[in-house]
Amino acid sequence: MRFAPVSLALSLALAISASGGHSANVEVLDPRAVVLEAEGRDALGAGETDKAIDSFEAALAIQPGSSRITLDLAEAARRNGMQGKALHYYRRVLTSEPQNVDAIAGEGEALAEKGALEKARANLAKLESLCGKDCDASEKLAAVIARGATPKLSAADVAPRAAISAN
Repeated sequence: MRFAPVSLALSLALAISASGGHSANVEVLDPRAVVLEAEGRDALGAGETDKAIDSFEAALAIQPGSSRITLDLAEAARRNGMQGKALHYYRRVLTSEPQNVDAIAGEGEALAEKGALEKARANLAKLESLCGKDCDASEKLAAVIARGATPKLSAADVAPRAAISAN
């Protein structure tokens, strides 16, 4: 009984330090980066992906290494049809935060759109182990995988057609 208070204090200290590792990091952004990020999200919502990418890149220049802004930039690149570039940004976030649900889901969506469905399914399995089958990210990724690869344009699709006209 003499050691009960000491063991209780030690177990409480260990429980607090162990749970601290599971909490999410709160990212505090520079106010200028917040304004640029908001402009980028508005542009992305309006379908202006190039303008959104410019805003997110400017925000990232002010706040280098921001996971939140990098994820926004990856989403804009993906919507602009640049899945390879989006994968780069998602993987940059995953190197610093390997269990970031948004980065795992985004990477899986970009992989599925490129046609790498097996890799996308691996991301889905990882996502389901982290947040379950009913979380929004898992359901969205499953829908993108079911839709399959995004059709690619060929040179014949964009080549100008010769037209003969009379003067």
